[in-house]
This record gives sequence, structure tokens and C-alpha cells, in this order.
Amino acid sequence: MTDAHRVLQTQDALNRRVFLSSTAGAVGATALASLLMPSASAQAASSEPHLPAKAKRIIYLFQSGAPSQMDLFDPKPEMEKRRGEDLPDSIRQGQRLTTMTSGQTTFPVAPSIFRFAQHGECGMWFSELVPHMARHADRWCMVRSMVTEQINHDPAITFFQTGHQLAGRPSIGSWLSYGLGSDNADLPAYIVLTSFGSGRTDDQPLYDRLWGAGFLPTEHQGVRFRNAGDPVLYLADPPGLHRDRRRATLDRIAALNGLRQTLVGDPEIAARTAQYEMAFRMQTSVPEIVDFSDEPRHVIESYGPDVARPGSYAANCLLARRLSERGVRFVQLFHMGWDHHGGLPAAIKGQCRDTDQATAALLDDLDQRGLLDETLVVWGGEFGRTIYSQGTLTETNYGRDHHPRCFTMLLAGAGIRPGLTWGATDDYSYNVTTPDQKVHVHDLNATILHLLGVDHLRLTFPYQGRDFRLTDVHGKLVKGILS
Repeated sequence: MTDAHRVLQTQDALNRRVFLSSTAGAVGATALASLLMPSASAQAASSEPHLPAKAKRIIYLFQSGAPSQMDLFDPKPEMEKRRGEDLPDSIRQGQRLTTMTSGQTTFPVAPSIFRFAQHGECGMWFSELVPHMARHADRWCMVRSMVTEQINHDPAITFFQTGHQLAGRPSIGSWLSYGLGSDNADLPAYIVLTSFGSGRTDDQPLYDRLWGAGFLPTEHQGVRFRNAGDPVLYLADPPGLHRDRRRATLDRIAALNGLRQTLVGDPEIAARTAQYEMAFRMQTSVPEIVDFSDEPRHVIESYGPDVARPGSYAANCLLARRLSERGVRFVQLFHMGWDHHGGLPAAIKGQCRDTDQATAALLDDLDQRGLLDETLVVWGGEFGRTIYSQGTLTETNYGRDHHPRCFTMLLAGAGIRPGLTWGATDDYSYNVTTPDQKVHVHDLNATILHLLGVDHLRLTFPYQGRDFRLTDVHGKLVKGILS
């Protein structure tokens, strides 16, 4: 490098330094103020709810992989008489199959080997696999008549999250962030937690787009907490960098972004600056939240032994309560491991050990803190499981394929009728037999929004020439499950 090049390089650096200091002091203050003011998207998010809200927040316990409804919540004792018989065509009704079972020549009926009993004053049926959840029978609303349009995992989960089987649309948490905003300026409105179950350690993967903002401003996307190390990357300041220095750096970046936004008018610039600011505030708020040392011993123990393992379902349930009580609007747990095509009896026992006690403890914990009456809790997966066995059926072992025509979900808390079993299925747990109580995914999402004070018909966003919404052009309230 020549001396002339060195001089020019030094001068360029000095010019940038002078520019930054001047913008920070002059137009920078104005630009920063405009960026830190609520953007158009943020203003929409802070508007009043459409309806009186029964729930202030939601904890969504998504059981990724699809739990078997007839092994957990929908007993079919008559099936024992038909063990090994081929599933009748009158029941199947020409339903398309996945590639996992489409090549089978027979579809042998596989009754559940697990015992069922009624619980609570309501007499709700639960399997022996979930004794802790059964203890809350009078709190749960059990929806046995869920249906979906998707038969494979990724499009089915995407459909639940976004109302569409193809990726690209905003997730339900992003819609709620956009529609309602956050109750805590130091935490995102939408936080995602994930855990690997013991039922199947190589279960279907999850993708960040499942909690993405789609075409909504990116500030509304879900923030995923990591299972090990810092829950969010780069929360800690680099060694030797004082917090005041970082604050000044962000102010100067915001000033530059303000100038750029003035030139091009791109709302994503404001959204990105808002994300920088949120990350800065999370440096203080997040470490305190993930530190359980202030929790009473009896609360810790109530979640079960796995609570001591960061990233476990139990630890995430406790973390969900801590996030919720601090104003996080939407906490979503994805627990993988429910995809039981083979070896279901052993695998589902592992999944229930992961989830049963912690789920029940979460309800107890919320209730004891006076939060359950204003928190909606949802438990369920993307579809159900077939009564027929995938692969070889024995007295003690079977597998089950994907089944979209009926499955079970549980709801509890704010605005939900407790102790109610909604909908019914045929003797094979294959088809819904109460058509007036059938609950489509769009219907569930419409009802969730309603409980949080949002009319699913009115929460829209203009994109590419049309107004989009979570439920697309579908969805109706499931009024029968509302208190």
C-alpha cells in the first residue's frame, strides 16, 4: 500500500467518524426518535382489541409429531373384539394414505393396550399414561373432533401455524404480536421454546419459518430461545466493551437507518431498528428470566426431575410460566418425538413421561399465582393416528400412521368451558360422528384469536393486492367450548 493510499484510508475513516458524530447530534436525534417511535406496524399492534378479551396471554404446548388420540384420550374398548381384523372400507371411505402404509395389503385393527378411566366430577376419560393431566379433568376442555386437511407433518404443522400448507405466511404468534403488541417493552410478544422428546429422538425437524412473520414486519416474528448456552445469541457484551459504548453505537446505527428510511421509505428499516433495541433491552431481562434460583423448591419439584435439565419440556414449561407472568403475549413450546410409526407402546410411554407431570404442574402453577383465569393453555399436535397398525401387529407392539380425519386437543384456562368433552368419533376413532361439533384448524385458530380479543375476520394485512388473514377465507368460532 502506498503512502497516498494510507492517507486516503485515514481520511475516509476520519470522515466517517465526523459524519457519525454530527448525525448523532443533529439530524440523528430526529431520525432516532422517529425510528424508536411506533412504526405503522407497531401502531397497529398497539390498537385496542376488537372484542373484550378473556385471555391476556397464551401458552401453546404443541406436541410435534402427532400424539395418538386412541392411546391417550379417545378410548375404543370395542376394538379389542376386532383385534387384527382388516379396517372396513365403510370406515376408511377411500381416504388417501401416506407412502408409509399405502403399500400394505391389509390394515389390521390395533386396539390400544393401555387402560382408560374416568376422572373428575365431569367423568372425562384419560389413559393411564397421563395420570397427572387426568388430575385436571375438571379444568380441561377436551376436543375430540379436530380435523385437518393435511396428512404429512411439515404441511400439517405449517397449516396449524399459518392457516396455509405452503410456507411463507405469518404464524399465529406473529399475527397476535401484530394485532396486540407486547405487554413488556423488554421482551418480545412471541417467544418459542423447543425440546426433543424421549419417544423418538430423530423425529421430524422444526424450521424457523414455523414461527416466522411472513409478509408482516419482521419485528413480529417469534424469538426462539436456545436449549443450551445463552438462550439468545450475543446477549452478552463482548469482552472490554462497556454497555454505554454499545448504547452509543446503537444510537448511531439508528441515526444512519433513519437517514436511509427518509430516502427510501422502507418500513423494514424501522422494524430492524426496533429489533436492535429489543435485543439491547433483552440483555437485562432474559438472564433473570432463565435463572430459576428464585423459584421455591416445591415449585421446582412439582415439574418433575427433568426441570433441572435446560431445554427439557419440563424446564420449558416452567420458563413459559415465568415468561407469561412477565407479559409475554404468546409462548409456544414445540415438543418433538410423537411420530410413532412403529414401536408405539414403548415410545409413547417416553413422551408421556416427558410431558404429563410438567403439563399438570404448569396448570397448578398458573392457578396458584392467579394467572390461569387470564391465560389460555392449548395442548395438541398437527393430526391424529390411525386405528390400524403400520407394520406388524403383535399383542404388545404396533405402530400408527398419520390420520387427519379426527384427533384430540385439550384447552384450559381463560374463556374455556372446563370439564367439557366436545365432539365424538366412531368406534374406530376414524371419523367424527358429531358434524355440528367438528372443529377445523381454521375454527380453532379463529377461537384462539377471539379469546384474546381479536376478531379473525378483522385482523388483516394488505399484501400483493389483497387483504390476508390467519384464517384466510375460512374459520368460525367454536362457541360451544367458550365459557
